[in-house]
Amino acid sequence: MNRPPIVAILGHVDHGKTTLLDYIRKTSLTAKEHGGITQKIGAYEITTNLKGYNTNKITFIDTPGHEAFSRLRARGANVADIALLLIDGKDSVMPQTGESISHIKSANIPFIVVINKIDLPDTNQEKVKNDLLKYEVMVEGKGGTVPVMPLSAKTGKGVHELLEAILLVTTDLNLQYSPANPPKAYIIEAKKDRRGTTVSAIIKDGLLKIGDRIQVKEKKAKIRAMFNDLGMPIIEAVPSLPFEFLGFDDLPEVGAMITSQSETKETVEKIQSDDQKKIISQKIDLDLLLNPKKEDKKLSVLIKADSHGSLEAISQSVATNNDIKVVLKAVGDINKSDIFLAKSTNSIIIGFATPVSDEAKEVAKQERVIIKIYNIIYDLLDELEEVADLIKEKQQKEKNLKGSAKILANFIIKGEKVYGVKIIKGKINLGDELDIFRAEKLFGKTKLVSLRVRAKTVAEVKKDQEAGMVFSHPLDIRIGDVVKSIL
Repeated sequence: MNRPPIVAILGHVDHGKTTLLDYIRKTSLTAKEHGGITQKIGAYEITTNLKGYNTNKITFIDTPGHEAFSRLRARGANVADIALLLIDGKDSVMPQTGESISHIKSANIPFIVVINKIDLPDTNQEKVKNDLLKYEVMVEGKGGTVPVMPLSAKTGKGVHELLEAILLVTTDLNLQYSPANPPKAYIIEAKKDRRGTTVSAIIKDGLLKIGDRIQVKEKKAKIRAMFNDLGMPIIEAVPSLPFEFLGFDDLPEVGAMITSQSETKETVEKIQSDDQKKIISQKIDLDLLLNPKKEDKKLSVLIKADSHGSLEAISQSVATNNDIKVVLKAVGDINKSDIFLAKSTNSIIIGFATPVSDEAKEVAKQERVIIKIYNIIYDLLDELEEVADLIKEKQQKEKNLKGSAKILANFIIKGEKVYGVKIIKGKINLGDELDIFRAEKLFGKTKLVSLRVRAKTVAEVKKDQEAGMVFSHPLDIRIGDVVKSIL
């Protein structure tokens, strides 16, 4: 079944994000809808009068700004389907515009450039389009395909055309859901009021109903009441509908995923994004910084510097290293928004002679994001190059991986120590030289001298098979360790 798009608005402060949200809200609700007054629950849904599209509804996330956007993504909550990059046609691209572009690109979702304040005489749309080229944003008419919608959030001119453009992009996305699927919803706000613990959420698949037993991490609840964005009671929430519900005793974490209590741990883990992977060390940990996708792995970094000159010098040097991916480069202090972007993109933050606020330090500690500060540019570049080289070396080794197995048990048979294993990747052969890993760290090497399946000696075992192994060296191999055969 088709579902409406969920839209987030990003851009520089004072460029009109809140004004646009307010205008759409006030003009798209009818008087019969509870007086046309939406409740502040973090998002709202509108019904357009546009026909010929997969849907005539749009949900807007009512917490504008890239910090809120990336904070949700840092929790693995990829709520938005489409982003609007709002730019003041008079001021053009500003520092926070550049940051917003980085956040949108890292989310890998389609976006529309919205040029605001066209009611003012000194608006320059061509300058905006040209300035965007510096950030590798190529709009329609400038060699690219990113749509551009000029409007005035104050007067409403162009807003109707923007809504139609959103629905057009939605048709291309073909957003679908199935009522039979397990519920997949994300918390966008949580608070305590006179009603108790009140949670705002948006569901992206499946359904949620009054009486459902749900879970957010270790917190469990039963939905006691539900309300839409107009404050009206509902008995069921369908995908893309923003809603509030009562049921939790304690406040759950914003951005966390809501699932059914009946779902298995494996199902929940499958649904959750790879963005949930945590950095658990304040040292540069190569295994945790590797991009989990199959393409070439790179060191992902955010760069903040004290001046444009410093940033330019660092950027030019880093650009020559194909093993480093720059998610954001900007001038200024390291702030909360940077922490959330780093968390959601599995990056480290590199600062050059730039301060880190106490608040950002605390958030980085909570989110386990690495911040490295340098005052000498050569030290910065040398360490980045060293880490990138180590990643490349590890990647090459992974490409040569023949097979790996996890140690499940150990026992003594006729005085010989035998390890029960399960092959988790590829294949392993009798006589293979093996690397032994504990907590993803290499701690020893050995040789496979005996390989049996159900007491029968075999020459080879493949993925998902279980076997008994005997190794040549008496190492301290434990349950949970992994052995790898490298070609």
